[in-house]
Amino acid sequence: MIRPLKTHQLVLDIIGAFLGLVITLPLSMLLLATPSLTWLSDLRVEIVHHVVVALIMWSAAAIARLSPPIALAIAWAGAVVQMAGGMLPSPANVAIFVVLFASAAWGSTRLLWIGGASSLGGGGIAGLYVAVIEWGSLVVDEQFPVRVLAFGSLVGAVVILSLAMSWGAGLLWRVVLRSRATREAQLQAEAVAAEEQERVRIARDMHDIVAHSLAVVIAQSDGARYAAAASPELAQEALGTIAQTARAALSDVRMLLTQLRHRQGDGPQPTLADLEALFAQVRAAGIEPRVTVDPTPPGEPPGVIQLAVYRILQEALTNALRHGEGDVDVRMSWFAERADIEVRNRVAASAGSGAGHGLVGMRERAQLVGGTFSAVRDGAWFVVRASLPVHAGQR
Repeated sequence: MIRPLKTHQLVLDIIGAFLGLVITLPLSMLLLATPSLTWLSDLRVEIVHHVVVALIMWSAAAIARLSPPIALAIAWAGAVVQMAGGMLPSPANVAIFVVLFASAAWGSTRLLWIGGASSLGGGGIAGLYVAVIEWGSLVVDEQFPVRVLAFGSLVGAVVILSLAMSWGAGLLWRVVLRSRATREAQLQAEAVAAEEQERVRIARDMHDIVAHSLAVVIAQSDGARYAAAASPELAQEALGTIAQTARAALSDVRMLLTQLRHRQGDGPQPTLADLEALFAQVRAAGIEPRVTVDPTPPGEPPGVIQLAVYRILQEALTNALRHGEGDVDVRMSWFAERADIEVRNRVAASAGSGAGHGLVGMRERAQLVGGTFSAVRDGAWFVVRASLPVHAGQR
């Protein structure tokens, strides 16, 4: 019944209704016939009647946006008071247009159709009412019923058209408001989706960076612990690898934090040139990656493809360190239209189901560039495959 409005909106509505009253009430007074002194008492009654009707109508207009249903009810009450006193349509009736506009623009769905019915019904009643009031001014002859019907129909049609236009304007504004609200909701949903994608990207990058580095550190720490008693030199070498891996991970984390402060594309990203350092870390952890590149890249692959290849290989080798045993076979095939990756390693007896965040991250990496990904257990082997399309428009 009552819509929430800002203070300035309500003040503007009240001021607008007051100005409408100030303008239309004197015009209504000018339309009154100049009476003789013997009709002075009747004139006073008619003036009071005009003032009361104008106050009722413009009061309804003042609260039309605040409460469209109450405003429509008050407008109907004003119309009844106007017809009860035999008062012809006056300039004060302009307030009805404001009320009908508000009922269509801001009212509920039910009030919307009630306002439309009021436009049709009110126009028909107005036509009939004016025909009855003007009954005595028509010449009574055999055409009298036809003239009454024609006059009433004409007045009713004009009133219906006028009221329907104001109601239709409110309906059009309602559509505009709904469209604006839909657009705002769409923008909000897109912002939420973008935030969710950013959170997924952060989680994926953190997993790729931290999980791989920690896997190397853990493997080297275990080796250093066992080698400390028999071969201090090997222990020192392992500790050196741990320190180097930790520094590299710290550098990657700092780079990721730089991206979070700015944009995803800011800061350097791993490329194919960094793969040798990645393979060296895996060798230092005790696993030999047997790398085959056939055919070789025909040119410089796009940056997004190089990043995806690096991250997928990084995670696949991390999984081999954590859940596999023995060496790892890595095969990369670079074609003009795609890049194929395959990583194959033996599965350790203590390996789990292989349904962790790493597989999800690799699949997302492939999907982000429009590629495909699969990770399956083939007997004693765990095989990771990815096929990434290479397009000239990628960067």
